[in-house]
Amino acid sequence: MDANIIPILALSIPVIAIIGGVVVQPLIKLKQRQLELQAEHTAEKAAQYAAHTERLEQRVRVLERIATDRGTDLAHEIERLRDERPQV
Repeated sequence: MDANIIPILALSIPVIAIIGGVVVQPLIKLKQRQLELQAEHTAEKAAQYAAHTERLEQRVRVLERIATDRGTDLAHEIERLRDERPQV
């Protein structure tokens, strides 16, 4: 009986490898695509955060300039800066 098991095992190994390749290949491609989409989404979010941070930094600079500039009329300066602010 042991002699019959060896050929069966010898034939089953390539069959299992082929089936594994047929099943595993699409799963690997699917996972790779998911990771690519996640990377794109993350890059897009990072760009949005960077733009938002830049706008906040510009606003802080304006506020610092208003707070430290004692030579101009504060209300006039605020209105001028409001008019210059880009529409978002």
